[in-house]
Amino acid sequence: MIRFFILFLITTSLFSAKVENFRWQHGVTYSDYLSNNLLPRKYLLDNLDDDDRKAVEEIRAGVNCHLLRDDDGTIAQVLIPLNDELQIHIYKFKNSYRFEAIPIIYTTKTEAFTIKIKSNPSVDIKEATGSINLVSIFLTGYKTSLDFTALQKGDNLVMIYEQKYRLGKPFSMPTLKASMIETNKKPHYIYLNKDDRYYDEKGTQIESFLLARPVKNARISSRFTKRRFHPVLKRWKAHLGMDYAARRGTPIVAAGSGRVSYAARLGSYGKLVKIQHKDGYETRYAHMKSFRRGIKRGKRVKKGQTIGYVGSTGRSTGPHLHFELRKNGRAINPQKRVQLTTKKLKNKEKKAFIKLSKNYNESIRLHLENETKFIKQMKIDNCCYFNFSNDKKKKNG
Repeated sequence: MIRFFILFLITTSLFSAKVENFRWQHGVTYSDYLSNNLLPRKYLLDNLDDDDRKAVEEIRAGVNCHLLRDDDGTIAQVLIPLNDELQIHIYKFKNSYRFEAIPIIYTTKTEAFTIKIKSNPSVDIKEATGSINLVSIFLTGYKTSLDFTALQKGDNLVMIYEQKYRLGKPFSMPTLKASMIETNKKPHYIYLNKDDRYYDEKGTQIESFLLARPVKNARISSRFTKRRFHPVLKRWKAHLGMDYAARRGTPIVAAGSGRVSYAARLGSYGKLVKIQHKDGYETRYAHMKSFRRGIKRGKRVKKGQTIGYVGSTGRSTGPHLHFELRKNGRAINPQKRVQLTTKKLKNKEKKAFIKLSKNYNESIRLHLENETKFIKQMKIDNCCYFNFSNDKKKKNG
């Protein structure tokens, strides 16, 4: 926790220093970055535990990173985001460097805009905002629930979303909170409910990529989290999957139909199966006792088909399945996607949803009346406030 407060002091100190902002380049590994910048691999990679070594594999091309140099030009500190919540902090300590994962400090703003359809939502949203991320969350929200070919020129579209900001700049994917789009002047609404799922105005869930539970009747022993302060290790870590505790030998089934892209041992995962699904989804099944006969790379499997058996291979304290869901290589929470049926809200849930949807409808009405335009964020000076002496580092280290 000491380092967390140090970072706060770093980012708010009046002793400002010029910081280099850079984007992580496609195809560059963490190992490449260390080598290219003459940073010691021994302390920043080779000596890391399995969790931290897996974490550095989560660095995504295009993320905004920050670097501070000493007066002599050598690197003093680097901040590299791993996900929405955690970042790698590399910092100089005495005559070497240290590595840690720390929380990302950010603010969240609710933003909105309206547009009139000219051709189709994807093109028009991109033209109005310049953001492919806003296009993506719009399409993900509506999924296949609406026939966009029925749109007419001049139909209205409204989006209300949350955007995170880090050091004054947009950070991570925005979250669509509510939206309305007309088809030939008929409005169609969707809302993000408190259970993190999208519903239409009738309280019916917008059907998503449906997954079967990978281990039948298993107990969830550990849930997905992007940042967790480990009670034993006393440091920040991520658990990018869900653990299902079950007896050794319990069948594991494919969570969705797809093609096996990997079936072998892989470090702390132990015996691991990866399955590629449609729309960029991938599922991972780790710590298996064994694979089912015929499960190998290139094999096509169906949802619910047995692919292996629960075990405790790799770094595991007992028999369980570690299950991961990824979209375009990025780990996402399986619990938000694992759905056996399309849910319809009832009783208290329905009453709470009606109240939420009414509030959003009023906001949408006001944005339409005011013709709210997308506001591009002004560029800010890349001045960062991350300068402190080696004496302070030693004192607080």
